[in-house]
Amino acid sequence: MLYIMRHGKTEWNELHKLQGRRDIPLNEDGRRMARRAHDEYLDTHFDLCFSSPLKRATETAEILLRGRNVPIRTDDRLAEMSFGLYEGLANSFRIPDCPINVLFQDPAAYTESIGGAESFEELFARADSFLTERALPEVHRGKDVLIVGHGALNSAIICCIKQLPISAFWSSGLEQCKLLRLI
Repeated sequence: MLYIMRHGKTEWNELHKLQGRRDIPLNEDGRRMARRAHDEYLDTHFDLCFSSPLKRATETAEILLRGRNVPIRTDDRLAEMSFGLYEGLANSFRIPDCPINVLFQDPAAYTESIGGAESFEELFARADSFLTERALPEVHRGKDVLIVGHGALNSAIICCIKQLPISAFWSSGLEQCKLLRLI
């Protein structure tokens, strides 16, 4: 089986800042979320976990899997989508005509990089290569695999697995520290 989870809350989540590749750690609420997930999913079996190398994801994975003998392997391809110049920007939706908002409001219209942000082509290429080279071979060997990542990166993985169009990019609405079974 293949499972996916989004990291717990950070200070930047609370401030509505675009995090992207910035290495923002969990805050106390995020750690509480991860501990609740630990208890909630204690009976869910995992053979191995792949995590983004960013602190908020690795710490979520470590708390979630505490007390289990489940290896956590980081992979750079699981890092969050880069939002370029917009990383650190707070409340972009309150800024009229902020160019990066198209990514969130109308993903099908996000056809090229804006302000140095990663393109969907780049994001999907690394998500697909990770799935093809690392996660799916383990699933095909009968392993139960967990991926701990980020909002946009996880959405790309979901789109790859379910073969969803870009217009449905945000349709999964994956909440923080909630487990989703993909396969």
